[in-house]
Amino acid sequence: MENKKSTGSIIAAFVILVAFACVSIGMFATGTGASGSSASASDMSLWSDDSYAAEQLTSYMANITDEGSADYIPVENRIAVFDMDGTLYCETDPVYFDHMLLYHRVIEDEDYADKATDTEKEVAKGIAGFMETGEYPEGMDTDHGTAVATAFAGMTLDEFNEYVKEYKETPMESYDGMTLGEAWYRPMVQLIEYLQENDFTVYIVSGTDRLIVRGLVEDSPLDLPNSQLIGSDELFTATNQGDEDGMEYTYTYDDDVILGGEFVVKNLKMNKVTVIAQEIGEQPVLSFGNSTGDAAMATYVTDDNLYKSMAFMLCCDDTERENGNVEKAEKMRSLCEENGWVPVSMKDDWKTIYGDGVTYTGGE
Repeated sequence: MENKKSTGSIIAAFVILVAFACVSIGMFATGTGASGSSASASDMSLWSDDSYAAEQLTSYMANITDEGSADYIPVENRIAVFDMDGTLYCETDPVYFDHMLLYHRVIEDEDYADKATDTEKEVAKGIAGFMETGEYPEGMDTDHGTAVATAFAGMTLDEFNEYVKEYKETPMESYDGMTLGEAWYRPMVQLIEYLQENDFTVYIVSGTDRLIVRGLVEDSPLDLPNSQLIGSDELFTATNQGDEDGMEYTYTYDDDVILGGEFVVKNLKMNKVTVIAQEIGEQPVLSFGNSTGDAAMATYVTDDNLYKSMAFMLCCDDTERENGNVEKAEKMRSLCEENGWVPVSMKDDWKTIYGDGVTYTGGE
């Protein structure tokens, strides 16, 4: 009887020992230990092996995910904000996606062109000039936002979303093997996946109309819900609301939310800071942009932050694989040096831009 008890005790102890060993091996393999989790392994295979920007980000991540580090950031405070055009997505080919969409609506859409207002046609004319010269017309930000609001007024959110999705199937003008909806920078998509693996909540904070951002992101490589997509805004109303003020009108079962035809705000510069404070309600710790329109956001993220924070800025210095602009890239690099932001070279830091099967033909 005693021998049976001893044998049972030995077996039990052996099982416990094996279980402990398995847990220890698992902790070692995943890089976790008594001090808590560390950064998830990053693929980052689309980034150059000697990329300074990638090294800065991965070092930052290892530091802020280590519970034993003084720079540890709790999961709920790991927030990153990204501009879209020129940061995640092809900025101009030949102009911004939202400008091309409006031009298509006013000039090319057979169901609407005859209904377009003189103001909308004038804005479309300005966009045509932008396409030809590359010079952005003065006042276009507000004029374009106003024209988008009126040109699509009365559409439901679903109808507008479908319009954007249909248009983004248009082939890119300067690339073979890619549509407008596929023009995402693959290394940046991979970077967002890396952040998400490390429990970051990622927001797009774009100057593009919020609803256009939604249509572009839907069915894209980005796994982001609408609640994390922020952009320029226009007024929403109800189908049967008419001119009645929203403070007086009550939504009914026969209503739908529709585009109200009134431009509200262009989400650039200080407006990006404002909308982050309003909608996110927390100071992000990482910022990614590519222009002076993102400088306010980068400054806000890195200024007097409770947690270790960084800002990265893309430099459009690749003229062989992309519609690059070396002069603009050098200006951004200088701005990074002045402010302590990390420059990202599209030419040197990325092994690819749009992935296999895509060829840039714009330089031909």
